[in-house]
Amino acid sequence: MYDYLIYTLIAFILSILFSMGGTGSGIALIPVLNFFGVEFIIAKATGLFAGASTTITSSVMNIKRKTLDFSFVWPIALMMLIFAPIGAYSSQFINESLVKFLFMLLLFYSATMMIFGKKRSLMKTNSKSILFYTGATVGFLAGLLGVGGGNILMPLLILLGFEPKKVAIAVSSVVPFAALSSFLTYASYVKLDYVLLLCVMLASIAGGYIGNYLMHFKLDQKKTKKLMGLILYLLALKMLYIFIA
Repeated sequence: MYDYLIYTLIAFILSILFSMGGTGSGIALIPVLNFFGVEFIIAKATGLFAGASTTITSSVMNIKRKTLDFSFVWPIALMMLIFAPIGAYSSQFINESLVKFLFMLLLFYSATMMIFGKKRSLMKTNSKSILFYTGATVGFLAGLLGVGGGNILMPLLILLGFEPKKVAIAVSSVVPFAALSSFLTYASYVKLDYVLLLCVMLASIAGGYIGNYLMHFKLDQKKTKKLMGLILYLLALKMLYIFIA
């Protein structure tokens, strides 16, 4: 019982912080749960479930408000919904050490983009084929690593030259459904801890609500993002230390 209280507190704190920065906490929650003794594959499924349950409401609201550019979103959404479950299913056949190593690289990448990333494109493209390829690649990696994929997808689309506001709406609308489909795939072959799922889900919803509330009090988003990036760097370094120890 004590362990579940610790997991709940971790999910609550991370959810507040990361929602203040406008992102999900799953990418940080997964390695932290693993450090506290939760199997990595169960931690991934738990992170996906928490992320999907806390962000799917905003996704539905974007659709209802008709703020989505469907011509831009549908190629990404289609590919992610197809390839995220494939990545999640493939995870059971790939050496866990390799998956953890890739996850560590994702932490370094995400932290770097949060702290140093600029919203400037490296190229300009309007090709729909790029959206298909991007959605498929990000979807597979997201499913494999057990994350929603927003931390990979958003900076990548901006670097490809797509308008940041359009990208932000598209990512927030697509990622929750991709995360849910990945979670259901993990649930088909992983023995889940349903008490852990419930604790983390409730803590993430509560923390996300508080974080979103605090976000409107003129908090410095740049400083918040830098703090989030620092946390991800520390988690990545911890994983690196475990690899080389």
